[in-house]
Amino acid sequence: MRFRVRKFAHVLERLGLAMAGAANGLFVAALVGTSVAALTTQAFLLLMMIGGAVGFYLGIDTPPLPFHPHDDHNRGDGGKIDAAEFLSAVGTFLAATAAFASVCVIVLRHDPHIAWTWMIMAGWIVGVVMQIIAGSIARFRR
Repeated sequence: MRFRVRKFAHVLERLGLAMAGAANGLFVAALVGTSVAALTTQAFLLLMMIGGAVGFYLGIDTPPLPFHPHDDHNRGDGGKIDAAEFLSAVGTFLAATAAFASVCVIVLRHDPHIAWTWMIMAGWIVGVVMQIIAGSIARFRR
C-alpha cells in the first residue's frame, strides 16, 4: 500500500510539473505571438505548451549520480560533472527566466524591442531542450 501511495504522489508531482511547463510555454508563446505576426497561430501555442510540458516533466527532478566526496580521488573519474544534473539546472533556469520575463512584459503591458522578444524565445527553447536532454540522459543511465 505504501508503495502505491508513493507512486501516485510521484505521478501527481510529475503531472503538476508538466502543467507548469505548459503554462510557462503559453506565456512565452503569447508574448512572442503579439510581436511576431507569423507566430500567432494555435499550432504555435500548442507546440510551445507541449514542449514546456515535456521539458518540465522530464527535466525537473532528474535522479542525480551518487555523490561521494571522499571517494572522488579513488574512482578515477577526475571529479566528473553530472551532465544530466547540470543540463537540468541550467535548462530549468533558462526556461523559468524566459517565462518570468514574458509574464512581466504581458502584465506590465510593455512593448519590448523585437530583439528582446527573440532572446526570450531563444532562452525558452534552449532551456526546454536542455531539460529534455537532461531527462533523457538520467533515464537511460538507470
